[in-house]
Parts: sequence; C-alpha cells; structure tokens
Amino acid sequence: MSIALPCLQETVSEITEELRGRTDRGEVATYIPELARVDSASFGIAVVDGSGQVAVGGDADVPFSIQSISKVFTLTLALGMAGDRLWQRVGREPSGSRFNSIIQLENERGIPRNPFINAGAIAVTDLILSGHQPREALGEILRFMQFLADDPTIKIDAAVAASELRTGHRNSALAHYMKSFGVLDNPVDHTLGVYFHHCAIAMSCRQLAMASRFLAHLGRNPATGFSVVQPERARRINAVMLTCGHYDGSGDFAYRVGLPGKSGVGGGILAIAPGKASITVWSPGLDESGNSRLGRIALEMLAKRLDLSIFGV
Repeated sequence: MSIALPCLQETVSEITEELRGRTDRGEVATYIPELARVDSASFGIAVVDGSGQVAVGGDADVPFSIQSISKVFTLTLALGMAGDRLWQRVGREPSGSRFNSIIQLENERGIPRNPFINAGAIAVTDLILSGHQPREALGEILRFMQFLADDPTIKIDAAVAASELRTGHRNSALAHYMKSFGVLDNPVDHTLGVYFHHCAIAMSCRQLAMASRFLAHLGRNPATGFSVVQPERARRINAVMLTCGHYDGSGDFAYRVGLPGKSGVGGGILAIAPGKASITVWSPGLDESGNSRLGRIALEMLAKRLDLSIFGV
C-alpha cells in the first residue's frame, strides 16, 4: 500500500528555513583534498514517500560526493551475486571504532566487522570485482545506481576519485592486510581503484532519495512495482544500516533519529523510514565520528515532526 505523508513539503521547507542560520555545522573532511573545497554552508534535503510525492529543500539538486553511502548499493549488488556467502568474508556487527581503523582487522584475522566500515566495503568491492575487469565492475555499479534513480546522468567525479587515489594510504594498508589473510581475491590496486571510484559517485539529495526507494518498500520500487531485492533482504540491509551505518556514531544516530541510515564523509546521509519514505540530507560539515552534523539534526527534526521513527512516538 502506498502511503502519502501529510504536510510533507511544508515540513521539509520549515526545517530547511530553521537550519539556514545554524553555525554549528562541524568541519568538512580534509583528508581527501577535493572534499575540503566544498562550501560548508551547503544544505539540501529530499524526501520521497510511498505515493511518489517528492519534497525538497535547499540544495537538494546539487550533486555531491556520496562517499560511503555508495556502500549500501554495493552491499545490495554483492548480496545479489553471492547471497549469504558474502558473510563468510565480512561480519554484521557494529565496529565501535573509526571507519578506517586497522586495529580490529589485526584482532579478527583480517575479517572486517561489517560492510560499511572501509575495510568491509573494500572486501565487498573485491567480491563484485571477481570475474570482471575493474572498468567492467565499476560500470556495473554505476549502471545500478542510474537504474535505481531512473537517471542516466549520474556520474563519477573524476577529480574526487583521483584525490582519493593519491591520498588513500590507510585504505591501501587495510586492503593489503586483508590480502595477507586471503580475504581479498583480486590484486589490491584493482580492488582499491574500483572502491575509490564508486565512493566518488556524485549524486544529489533528490537522486539518492529516488535510488533508495526500494529499501523503504520491502525491496520494491513503488512507482514501477519492480522488485530490486526480496523483502527479507531489504529488511536485513536496513538492519545493518541501523546498527552499523554511522561507524562509532551508529548508536547515537539510532537513539536520536530512530531510522536505518548510512552516512558519507562528503556530508550526505541516506535514511529509510520503512513503509513510509526514503530520505537524503546533505551538509558537508562533519561531527567527530565523520557524520554530517547538520544532516543528523535535520533528520531528527523530520522524524519527530512526521512520526517516522521505527521505535514509535
């Protein structure tokens, strides 16, 4: 059943206006030089409900580097390719550590704690790459994103990808460490090349909210009726997003917002209100855990005003 959210555009517009003057926006990511150039005053929000109603505010149509939000979609692809065999090379538990930490890998013999920390997403990327050339695997990921959003204009930001390749030394260390335990099957430089490029996909809030509709509606696109994944798999992807989607800030996000979500250091946050809506916010300033500070505040406000939390009022 398609559900229309009441007063959706009015609520989105109110939140956008209320946050316009906020100065506590956090700091933009600087370890990827191209991200340091982004205007910290940017803010966008887009919500797509079950009836197809789209509400937007601020810079909702400005493309930004989705970074780790891409891991939701590579996880979906990898589960389609390998099913539950995927969980033999990556876990499903919260990390409680920084997204690029190597400490847990050493303690757990090269098996990443979950698919949303960097090591886990690199392992997922390696599975997608198997049997393909890097360009083919990357093309499959990009086409999947374009298909889900119904928008062939979505592309990779080459400058961001090049910036990550030049400075991604910790990710290289993670990949080589996993390779030493046999977790990665492909050459490390091939896997990292695909990983850096899919993190550099540029999308707007509107495009991301459209692309993630299937996760809000039991694996099905409510506009077309097309089933992207089975309902059980959609529920499980949402579960991993809820417990692991914000690194060592996942518990606080669940406590404050009450929705499955996935953040990226480009300042975006994707959130899912099961049965109700897919939501994306973007504000480049990050908190100490690497999550959008203003984005989390906006989602907390939205969840309260529209009664979206999965935990009730």
